[in-house]
Amino acid sequence: MRLLHKNLCMIAMSLAMVSVGRAAPLVEPTLHIRPQASGAGRVALTLDACGGQTDDRILSALVENKIPATIFVTGIWLKRNAAAVEIMRAHPDLFELENHGGHHIPAVDTPQKIYGIRSAGSPDAVLAEVESGAAALAGTGEPAPKWFRGATAEYSPSAIAMIRKLGFKVAGFSINGDGGSLLGAKETARRIAAAKDGDVIISHINQPTHAAGEGVVQGLLALKAKGLTFVRLDDADADDIGNHGTTD
Repeated sequence: MRLLHKNLCMIAMSLAMVSVGRAAPLVEPTLHIRPQASGAGRVALTLDACGGQTDDRILSALVENKIPATIFVTGIWLKRNAAAVEIMRAHPDLFELENHGGHHIPAVDTPQKIYGIRSAGSPDAVLAEVESGAAALAGTGEPAPKWFRGATAEYSPSAIAMIRKLGFKVAGFSINGDGGSLLGAKETARRIAAAKDGDVIISHINQPTHAAGEGVVQGLLALKAKGLTFVRLDDADADDIGNHGTTD
């Protein structure tokens, strides 16, 4: 009996190892918009609002300098930041709100942790994260979202395929501006100011106590001084170029 139990345990462990071995590696998609044929060029600014509060340094700078941005919001952030949402809705020429999920759970359909955050873990859980994020946005009166960006911006390829079947494009990026809002102001400003024609920038607008927020503002103003034009993802919808099947 003990031998049978031991053999069954060994078989279970072997099956688990095979399952893990077959899991496709995660991908972090890139995204560009088509460069301009003339002029100083254009970039797309995307800002994640994962949870927490609103970085008014960034929001105020965007409004005052008329810099358009695509804001990826979670259901969690929407509940806590009604005043910021109203400011964004009062400037529809500047702000496009898109889907960052209901609960800020990575869109990965196998159980694991990414940057310490537990993944959705199953296909049904991925779908629930995406659909609950869209429902939270619908509750604000915003137009139905066209784009999705998952927590951590890493995905299993099969999850990308599911999200695309729901009708969303998956928003990658080409410049990580603030390192998850963990970089200092100087490095954040340097990264963002280095953006070139066709780049898509990712940073965060939900960490008002982090030094990175100051750097986001400095970097954006540096780009504006160079004459680059800012566009939202919906403005460049026909010109986006993503890999891993995220936009085609």
